[in-house]
Amino acid sequence: MKKLILLAIIGLGMVSCATQNTKNTMDLPKEWKHTTNIYEVNIRQYTQEGTFKAFEKEMPRLKNMGVRTLWFMPITPIAQQNKKGSLGSPYAASDYTSINPEFGTMNDFKHMVNEAHRLGFKVIIDWVANHTGWDHIWTKTHPEFYLKDPDGKFHIASGMDDIIELDYKNQEMRLAMIDAMKFWVKETGIDGFRCDLASWVEVDFWQQARPEVEKIKPLFWLGEFDEIESPEYGKVFDASYSWKWMHKSADYYKKNEPLQELKDLLKQYSNIGDTSMRAWFTTNHDENSWNGTEYEKYGVITKPIAVFSATWNGVPLLYSGQELPNTKRLEFFEKDAIKWTNNYQMAEFYKTLLELKTSNPALRGGDTNVSTYLLNTTANDKILAYVRKNGKDEVLVVLNMSKEPVSFTIEDQNLSGTFKNVFDKTKRNFDGEKDFNFKVSDYAVFEK
Repeated sequence: MKKLILLAIIGLGMVSCATQNTKNTMDLPKEWKHTTNIYEVNIRQYTQEGTFKAFEKEMPRLKNMGVRTLWFMPITPIAQQNKKGSLGSPYAASDYTSINPEFGTMNDFKHMVNEAHRLGFKVIIDWVANHTGWDHIWTKTHPEFYLKDPDGKFHIASGMDDIIELDYKNQEMRLAMIDAMKFWVKETGIDGFRCDLASWVEVDFWQQARPEVEKIKPLFWLGEFDEIESPEYGKVFDASYSWKWMHKSADYYKKNEPLQELKDLLKQYSNIGDTSMRAWFTTNHDENSWNGTEYEKYGVITKPIAVFSATWNGVPLLYSGQELPNTKRLEFFEKDAIKWTNNYQMAEFYKTLLELKTSNPALRGGDTNVSTYLLNTTANDKILAYVRKNGKDEVLVVLNMSKEPVSFTIEDQNLSGTFKNVFDKTKRNFDGEKDFNFKVSDYAVFEK
């Protein structure tokens, strides 16, 4: 009898451990990265206060919109020497392990991260490993950490005279950088990093840093590089930028380039495979401030491109204010708060897309079980249509990429069966109803 009781207790313990292990496994980036999305937070411009406390009040709204991962632009103090404008660039750090007082205190940040986790968000922070500001603490304590010009002066980063570059041949500097990254994971519980100019740093540093930092816990790593141009970096990062797509799609619209060139580029991205993902976006902090808003770049195809970004293979990336929408270029070195109106005209649009991305297995990014098919139409020069499949789950996306109305038919064996439009909830049997009449800016997303 005692033996049976003991076995029962052991059995319960095994069930309990298994349950805990399942929970832990589901919490790992390798699980949630397939269904997540990323929302970039510009703390300085997000509210009039420009603080963590002020942003914290916005998080329930973003949760309701379907946002899953919050990426915070650099939160470290800004160097004052040679700074740009009156406030300087967040990407010119003066200390890797302190908080920018403009945004609040370390306790404010920790409280915000804890609240974000309570609401179900993952949190990643910007990590600027390539360079620092001119009066970073290391310039005084470890000047040998920096690249030097022949005259012995700090080496200015390419085209940006407010920042100076670090020397990755210096092994002590590498270890100090890794320790700084560990600091944020241990002290604040963040879930990963968005690595600024990742391909400007030697790839073997990231190969060294990731396993070391992940001795604390597994993390999500988003790198600012395009894997077509830097394939070796894709072996280290979970996701990377789709810079070539963003520039090519903008040129497509502004210069009336052939749509086939965009489709050919998508095939190049598909050839990379699913060991890593691409982040798709219509704007971010750099694009908005320096090259113009998404509406300046994409005009009448802004919404179709946004639909693409949320439904193609990878991870959708949004920027602060897109839910308004924000139609102004935000200042980079000065205070220039987003003009919120409490009328979030695009919120339901994004909510529909983000929740579909999260819930439908056919939209899992970086999953070898998912297949994506570009569909043939009678207007291939104007329409981008594709279906994504994962077992019985399918999502059909049809986008008017032209500047004019288009009537067309989908003629492709990869499309069949009954689907429901996720926006207007109408049903359609594509075994017979394959004709479309699209107005300018039209798009349609169907769930099988």
